[in-house]
Amino acid sequence: MTERRTVVVTGAGRGLGLATARRAGADGFHVVVAELREEWGEKAVAELRGEGLAADFVRCDVGDPASVAEMAAAVGGLTGGTLYGLVNNAGLADAVGGRYFHEIEVEDFDRIMTVNARGPWLVAKALLPLILANGAGRIVNVASDAALYGSPRLAHYIASKGALIALTRAMARETGDHGITVNAVAPGLTESESSERIPEERHTLYRLNRAISRPQQPDDLTGLIAFLLSEESRYLTGQTVAVNGGFTMH
Repeated sequence: MTERRTVVVTGAGRGLGLATARRAGADGFHVVVAELREEWGEKAVAELRGEGLAADFVRCDVGDPASVAEMAAAVGGLTGGTLYGLVNNAGLADAVGGRYFHEIEVEDFDRIMTVNARGPWLVAKALLPLILANGAGRIVNVASDAALYGSPRLAHYIASKGALIALTRAMARETGDHGITVNAVAPGLTESESSERIPEERHTLYRLNRAISRPQQPDDLTGLIAFLLSEESRYLTGQTVAVNGGFTMH
């Protein structure tokens, strides 16, 4: 990489988001950790900088349009008005399952959709002018294989991630001729802080039905995300790639 380019990773204070930020930094990118919880974001940036990586923290609540607009303005200030990449990783997954679709409260359904489906749209909408100013770029949306498998007692989460997969296709159609690719990754059940409250029965379901039975780790996904951020993926867009050890196969 002849000059340092910037990638924004939402929800990068821990788990897959932090692993993605670390890999992007190691690949030579300047990483903006866009995180709701300031203590997580600041700690993540301290870790990345301690490893010799270029990183900054910007607070962002992806469910709040005003917060997203402030984040975009801050990113523009850090980069001089351009941006190369975005990884829409932030989402609600902690302890969201357990009820059948007809038992889910309207408020809970709306909360999940606001963060997991509307949030990535808001962030991409706010940052697109910076990516257009760059002349080309990459957007990666983190969906879930639950939307492909149809996991029981998780309907609102599945709906939100299915919407994100559909949004990925729509965004790809509209940005392709601007040199911007938009793809989605669909992780399986990945071991991280956000999976600690997932019922054991779901862990068992994945363990028994994966082709690769060992538990999935965040670093099992970062290689694919790195590829989707790279020049090598310049003709790949509108796709959803499931990374789950063969739990689902298409």
